[in-house]
Amino acid sequence: MKRTFWTVVGSVVAVAIASAFCIAAGKVRKEGPLSAPLPGAQPVINAMRYASIQAAIDALPVEGGAVRLPPGTFEITEPLKITSSDVLIEGAGSATHIKNLNTEGKSALLLQHPSGGENRKAELWRIRLANFRITGNEKSGHGIEARRINEIFIDGVTVSYHGGDGIRLHYCYEDPRICDSLITYNKMTGLNLIGCHDIVVASNQFEENQDAVRCIDGFNLCMTGNNLDDHLGDGVVIENTYGSVVAGNMIEECKGAAIVLDRDCYGTTLSANVIAHNDSGGIVLRGAHGCTVSANTFTIMKKNALVIGASSGRITVTGNNFSDSYIGGGKVRRAADDQAAAGMVLKGTSDIAVVGNLFSSVRPKALAVEGKASKSVLFADNVLTDSASDHDKLDASLVSDNLESASRD
Repeated sequence: MKRTFWTVVGSVVAVAIASAFCIAAGKVRKEGPLSAPLPGAQPVINAMRYASIQAAIDALPVEGGAVRLPPGTFEITEPLKITSSDVLIEGAGSATHIKNLNTEGKSALLLQHPSGGENRKAELWRIRLANFRITGNEKSGHGIEARRINEIFIDGVTVSYHGGDGIRLHYCYEDPRICDSLITYNKMTGLNLIGCHDIVVASNQFEENQDAVRCIDGFNLCMTGNNLDDHLGDGVVIENTYGSVVAGNMIEECKGAAIVLDRDCYGTTLSANVIAHNDSGGIVLRGAHGCTVSANTFTIMKKNALVIGASSGRITVTGNNFSDSYIGGGKVRRAADDQAAAGMVLKGTSDIAVVGNLFSSVRPKALAVEGKASKSVLFADNVLTDSASDHDKLDASLVSDNLESASRD
């Protein structure tokens, strides 16, 4: 018993000595209430303690801050306005539902400098919207309208049923990011990017808007890993924008085209997208130069999987697959009236390289040449299976080494 007693005493003494050394060395800090708050800290605003969400937003200090929205359905008839920088508005997921009842075309959420100006002096910075649901009606305006907000970040937000755009970013020039959000059933464009720069649109889902995404008069769109389905117009429309990439997206069953480049786009890559079952075309290059179309899968396209128009040129088309629903063994997955496949069309364009593509069972032709003659078109090292083609209409010196087969296997 004595040995046990002295062993315990020795252990207690050892711990006390070690603790004393740690405290002396600054390694242990006494826990408990602080005598003073953290310098510079601002309290998080709990909207539940205010009469309205707008009142909670208005309580933000000039330096910015965070507003936490509780679960619940919150009906509004006027736009919620954010007019300061460095703000976070965060909800409790889709359980936080902001419902716009306005029928006069007003937006649900408006982010704008207090002056309402249209110049670089009337900008705000670093506003984040996260983790809530916002809906409207067919007579309401946009869901989220941001005007001249730099470094805006929207993630985990559901935006649905608005009479205008789901999200409209108006000259949100520096580094806008829209990620992991659900944008559905809006009467106009799901995501409308106007005059934006260095844009990231990643891992979102778009369904049954008019167009899914429009990027107009912008720079450097990076659109990756999104799913676009059932749109009443086009999937992605890019105009007067350069240096962009649209890659790794699923775009299907749009009434219009999957991707449209127009009004002097240049330096853009469209790659590794699956483009399926769109009614009016796959990729349509109306006004594009210096662009690459590579490694896309065009499947069961009803017509014109890829169109290069007269106002486009200097385009590389390589490594793409144009196909129907063939699954081997002489079988197709789709019924005869629902498994059509289309090829590509050249309309008076020039300086085109079409190399290393596969065209299988496409109709009417793997390559159709329409309108005035296309010039300087290289059509080489392609495989044409069960497909006719107009490549014999091209300059023979630039057509070579294509493999043509009439069999399925």
